[in-house]
Amino acid sequence: MKKLVVFDLDGTLAQSKSPVDAEMATLLKALLRIVKVAVISGGGWPQFKEQLLSSLPHDESLTRLSLMPTCGTKLYQYEAGWKERYSEDFTREQKTKIICSLKQVIERSNFDSHKHWGEVIEDRGSQITFSALGQNAPLGKKTQWDPDFAKRKSMKTLLDDLIPEFSVRLGGTTSIDVTRPGIDKAYGIRKLRDTLGVAIGDMIFIGDAIFPGGNDYPAQQAGAQSIGVRDPDETKRVIEAILACLSAPQTTSTERTS
Repeated sequence: MKKLVVFDLDGTLAQSKSPVDAEMATLLKALLRIVKVAVISGGGWPQFKEQLLSSLPHDESLTRLSLMPTCGTKLYQYEAGWKERYSEDFTREQKTKIICSLKQVIERSNFDSHKHWGEVIEDRGSQITFSALGQNAPLGKKTQWDPDFAKRKSMKTLLDDLIPEFSVRLGGTTSIDVTRPGIDKAYGIRKLRDTLGVAIGDMIFIGDAIFPGGNDYPAQQAGAQSIGVRDPDETKRVIEAILACLSAPQTTSTERTS
């Protein structure tokens, strides 16, 4: 029996930059009644509040929920309110180098000619995120921009040469996340192991970008049993299966041999 179910946020629990829907909120509430849950995302804390917490009931079940913005470089847990347990931010010099490199690659790739909805480069403290069409772009526009990841893979190649001392990952539908070296969802999984005392072998990770270069792939590399999903609708079916398994009466070895 697994002791912790870990989710990605964007594209897994909710459509990009959108709140989880009523069905997902109900399933998460049911899951929190019987097992610990964590969410790791490249998004910042405000995104967690808007996309996830606004749809969940504020009750004692939240004490079984751990939230890790910016790939686990921040941790929030519930104790009569949400408390930030730690935050591992960039230095000013690191931020300057990353932002300048992103601007250079955007110009070389000719991606600054698109219409933007909100910030294209966002400083999240412990992570710098590029969003090709802006943070608030309509979902339809975002899903059409880079459906095969080719544009962002090209950008990642350029960024890997410019800032090799940092980790560059593809995230969401139009974004690229830059973190300190070694900071990815594998780091978040290990932090959950250390803070919650749950062995990685006792975790399940669910995400929509579990492929080489995807920002969910490091969770699998860390050793967590991983389930890839296409979208939130498929995640719902996975949660239903987990609920069925966790709720089923457990047969003892004596009962199996009798």
